[in-house]
Amino acid sequence: MASVQQPHGLKHRNITTRSTSETCSPDGSGDDAQLEDVTQWHKHAQRVKVKILQQVQDQFSDILDKALTEPVHAAVNNGKQKNSSSRSHRMDDGKVFMERVSLLDELFEINHIRTIYHMFVAVLLIFCLSTLAVDYIDQGRLVLDFDLLFYAFGKLGTVTWVWLLMFVYTLLLPYYALVFWGSSYHRSTSKLGISVGTALVLAALQTCVLGLFPIYMVVEHQLPPASRFIVILEQIRFLMKSYSFMRESAPIIMKNPPKEGEKIRFPTRSSYLYFLFCPTLIYRESYPRNTHIRWKYVAVTLTMIFGCLFYGYFILVRLCVPVFTSDTNQPFSKRAMVLAVFHSILPGIMLLLLCFFAFLHCWLNLFGELLRFADRMFYKDWWNSTSFANYYRTWNVVVHDWLYYYGYRDFLWLSKRKFRTAGMLSVFIVSAIVHEYALTMGFGFFYPVMFVLFAIFGVVFNFTMNDKRQSPVFNIIMWACLFLGQGVQVCLYCQEWYAQIRCPRTGNSVWELVTPRSWSCKR
Repeated sequence: MASVQQPHGLKHRNITTRSTSETCSPDGSGDDAQLEDVTQWHKHAQRVKVKILQQVQDQFSDILDKALTEPVHAAVNNGKQKNSSSRSHRMDDGKVFMERVSLLDELFEINHIRTIYHMFVAVLLIFCLSTLAVDYIDQGRLVLDFDLLFYAFGKLGTVTWVWLLMFVYTLLLPYYALVFWGSSYHRSTSKLGISVGTALVLAALQTCVLGLFPIYMVVEHQLPPASRFIVILEQIRFLMKSYSFMRESAPIIMKNPPKEGEKIRFPTRSSYLYFLFCPTLIYRESYPRNTHIRWKYVAVTLTMIFGCLFYGYFILVRLCVPVFTSDTNQPFSKRAMVLAVFHSILPGIMLLLLCFFAFLHCWLNLFGELLRFADRMFYKDWWNSTSFANYYRTWNVVVHDWLYYYGYRDFLWLSKRKFRTAGMLSVFIVSAIVHEYALTMGFGFFYPVMFVLFAIFGVVFNFTMNDKRQSPVFNIIMWACLFLGQGVQVCLYCQEWYAQIRCPRTGNSVWELVTPRSWSCKR
């Protein structure tokens, strides 16, 4: 905006004011009043400018997204029956990757949103100062103690070689299994036989190497919790990646038999290797790529990851450990449980936000930037959700896409688009089992808090608080449920962790393995 012209009404008002001022105030005070009016007008114009530009930017972004996605979907749907519903079209289409940045990166361009981020940084600094002050008063030293952090990430050497073995296996065996099957499929007289045989052999190897081997290493070497989570989460990731690679590549080979004298075109090894590291669980031969790597962005993102790591450590040390270590010899009561749950709400919701920011934003954007992966929509605005159905779709888009395309959509394909509710419930149950499996292996004990919250309460809220709920009141209800759910999880898992320490198992019977120690431990 090069210049701002005053409206005729304002100009007339200023002229009138000036003439009156010249008559009544010969000392020049009228000029000051006119100058003040012009200054106020310029400030008002600047505020209006900012608001208009923001609205135009939002609307232009929506229009651009629609312009980019609708032609792609139209091209894919061109050969389908015209009487099919739009939802059926979306069900048959695959995921469309396009160049877009993460939502928080866009929001951090706004000063008001960036200030909220600064507030969280300030709280981290307060945690550091309070820890220094307490250590100085109690022990007379000004050195932060990270013993718990070092313990949690112990035995990284074992973690490294276990990860390398899983990675090499995932890189080689699924790829060459696909090559073997694809080379034999069109020449074989029994296509079903060669397909079933290859699938059974691959499933057996997957079960042994990516299924049982990581579990054996975690249990046999008694890895600490953070190291356990690294191995188990990578195990799950490799299984999902290899399944997506086979699931996306096999139908293409089946539908495109080679002509006489031609060779079958298989996915390139470089594309598969890129897929194993890029931040998506949906395989494609190629993805939209950025032109260059922003190394400053990489450095800042890596710094934020370490900041979140220390942030979580201070939350546990300052807000959780003192509370639950002091519960020794205190009898179980409803009052104590309620107080413990509500005391755990603040650290619980802070840990939830930290996990979201550290992993779904920083970690995935770090690998996206290093690999020049352009589609950064790893999450959506889940914090604005007024329904749990929308929350589940937008919290983790990466995992949701995998569950949707290979779980829910394939279930509907097998059932000929019937039993949608059963398909949704099956996805919920599978997701709840995997979440509980990760927590059980990570903590080293079985306490199905996550499974109950996810598979029971999550399913109920998904159907009761559905997409028809648009009132802001339901956003408050959603956040209240998240607060309570996180408080329950932090409380119960912390109690069980210290109960396992105070009252170790005396045997390895199945009943003792699945019964929480906090229910019977009296020490």
